[in-house]
Amino acid sequence: MTDIKGILFDKDGTLVDFNATWLGVADFMAMDAADGDRWKADRLLAAAGFDFANRRFKPDSIFASGTNLDVVELWFPRLSNEDQMLAVARFNEITSVQGSAMAVALPDIVDTLAVLHNRSYRLGVATNDSTSGAEKTLVTLGVAQLFDAAYGYDAVANPKPAPDTIQAFCDLTGLKPSEIAMVGDNRHDLEMARAGGCGLAVGVLSGTGTRESLAEIADVILDSVADLPDFLSARVKETV
Repeated sequence: MTDIKGILFDKDGTLVDFNATWLGVADFMAMDAADGDRWKADRLLAAAGFDFANRRFKPDSIFASGTNLDVVELWFPRLSNEDQMLAVARFNEITSVQGSAMAVALPDIVDTLAVLHNRSYRLGVATNDSTSGAEKTLVTLGVAQLFDAAYGYDAVANPKPAPDTIQAFCDLTGLKPSEIAMVGDNRHDLEMARAGGCGLAVGVLSGTGTRESLAEIADVILDSVADLPDFLSARVKETV
């Protein structure tokens, strides 16, 4: 097994409590898109994957794993290119400001990131949120100083599940893809890990993904990132 020296984390559902952080933001976006029409906003939320019965977004749904461009293309399929970009900019502003301000860290995440940083792992974020939103969220959580970089969908030519972010992180850190672990709660996180040749694809059950949705593609499934330090320690011992 290759020695893991760097870790890329998905953000929402992996570091941040997805539902606690994003339900309110998603509702605001839908109401904004629907010009205040509650019925229309609910239809938009359902189309983006919101499960009203369980009050959460479905695994791998547009809102759980897509970009703001994906949401705009779903909600406004007949916009001109110019109006589409204006809508994306509007949603980027909402998610960057509100999403970061309302960010709720998952239990024990802040302490876990400090542990991993102290063990000299190079840390990065790979998210389909905007780069600005990712950076502001790390500041809100008080962990920005632990990370080498945060990559949003707008930081690379092709966002997840394409491998561009992995290559960007390798270029920055000098690490090989085989020395990087990718950690996320949805299939597109792990599909990026596979496409980029990561040494480890870690699924976590702290977000919208389920054991069933992640099992076929993950090397290991953990309850939370909080379990990662012990897992990595045990993995190293197996090679000694």
